[in-house]
Amino acid sequence: MRLRALLDTGTLGLRLLGGEEELDRTVRGVMTTDLRDPSRYLSGGELVLTGLAWRREPQDSERFVRILAAAGVAGLAAGEAELGAVPEDLVVACARHRLPLFSVVEDVSFASITEYVVRQVSGERAGDLAAVVDRHRRLMTSGPAGGGPEAVLELLGSDLDLRAWVLSPTGRQIAGSTLAGSGPELPAETGARLAGEHLAASRTGRRGPYRLPLGSTTYSLFPIRGNGRDLRETVLSDWLLAVEADAGDWAEERLDLLHGVTQLIAVERDRRDAARTVRRRLAQEVLELVQTGAAPAEIAARLRVAAPVLLPGLGTAPHWQVVVARVEWSGGDVPGGPVAQTLLEEVLVDPGTFGPDPSDRIAVAHTGDEAVALVPLPAVPDDDGRDGQSTAGLQADVLLAAVQEPLTRGLGDDGRLTIGVSASVHSAEGLRGALEEARHARRVAAARPGRVCAAGHEELASHVLLLPFVPDDVRRAFTARLLDPLRDYDRRHRAELIPTLEAFLDCDGSWTRCATRLHLHVNTLRYRVGRIEQLTGRDLARLEDKLDFFLALRMS
Repeated sequence: MRLRALLDTGTLGLRLLGGEEELDRTVRGVMTTDLRDPSRYLSGGELVLTGLAWRREPQDSERFVRILAAAGVAGLAAGEAELGAVPEDLVVACARHRLPLFSVVEDVSFASITEYVVRQVSGERAGDLAAVVDRHRRLMTSGPAGGGPEAVLELLGSDLDLRAWVLSPTGRQIAGSTLAGSGPELPAETGARLAGEHLAASRTGRRGPYRLPLGSTTYSLFPIRGNGRDLRETVLSDWLLAVEADAGDWAEERLDLLHGVTQLIAVERDRRDAARTVRRRLAQEVLELVQTGAAPAEIAARLRVAAPVLLPGLGTAPHWQVVVARVEWSGGDVPGGPVAQTLLEEVLVDPGTFGPDPSDRIAVAHTGDEAVALVPLPAVPDDDGRDGQSTAGLQADVLLAAVQEPLTRGLGDDGRLTIGVSASVHSAEGLRGALEEARHARRVAAARPGRVCAAGHEELASHVLLLPFVPDDVRRAFTARLLDPLRDYDRRHRAELIPTLEAFLDCDGSWTRCATRLHLHVNTLRYRVGRIEQLTGRDLARLEDKLDFFLALRMS
């Protein structure tokens, strides 16, 4: 709004004392102060309201006005309630610095002026932003993207003073108003909490925006909906818009504006999904060649085509990893393969990276309820500038830690995600083995409790590979035969034989280390171990019996 508009509003009680030629200045805010130096609180464009308590002598007016002019304020309004008429030295100082000066009649409060200015400025900003959003929407539906979600979020920050982020279902930052340096990044743990709340609220059918207080800050979460017919088809892949504000008391117009922003971002999401078509097709072709036992030369030729697409500018990929994921919903009425495909395209991105680009280096195919990702590992140049060893590959435990909390909430009580990760291979001949390895690892993960589980290739070289495939009745009978006598004894005597057995095996049968860990005298430890042997008929000095106890504890 313009300063001139304030004079046209009679209820504000403003009278112009000087600066008529400057009345076309834009008012971007309002501030009330009686500080002698309010410069630290000024950003430019404000209408400054003052009761003149800072003025103790005529020379103070010149200092005060010089500070306001240097800060770029739009104008100064002095109240008459305390000192009566505005002093002439202030009028002179404002004229010297070309600063418009108003007087405020005694019966009009500064609060009334503040409320009016804020309402007008906010309304104009919202209208301007709505026009920008509409323009961007037309651009994105009819031609090249108008700057993507980043541009709209920057407008939310600059025009409505709203910090906002677009987050993936795991909480990774896709875009944000803070990426251009307007503030600190959204912490990763905060992003995961917000994503988890969004997924949980979506599964329960709550209408957005969802509000979540975290410490002293309240966030409002606006869903960015996909096109799935069933919520379970999209809930694990939909983005969300997180705004650092409490939308509970927002006017309907502002809520409509934010919903328009989410629709705009949804268009960009669809555009980027469409761009993945080529990578998905390449992955599907390689997967079919591997599964049908095609010649390694044929697979290698297809990989040479895929590498430049997945690693633009980096040449061929010397190493590859395979990741297999399966999403299963109770009832089986929603196919899990497409869900697992879009989910892997997000899960396999480093959670510390921003934006959509990192997912452009992953190719994922799906079949049935299973999705298979082909992940290239670019080489690190050696001292001679030639391709050396590949970069460190994906690790199952790292993937799990990054996504387990939010995705568990999104899966609710009727869904499950299991992931298997292969070792890296450096040739087409190794891809078939890597695929089988990843599938075996996924079955190991599926045997574990929890809604989201993952296992890696390193676990396939130990007893862990065998345990998931032991039939449940055999598992129960084996563990009951060895451990039930100890559990019964512990229940009756509070003897802690089971914890003692676990610690003894973990210490490789070392009496001294085990006694130290349990804070027991060695003789007490020997008594407990003797009781274990007496109750079970086993000898913990024998390797075979130690192994049986070890497996029983792992399967229990």
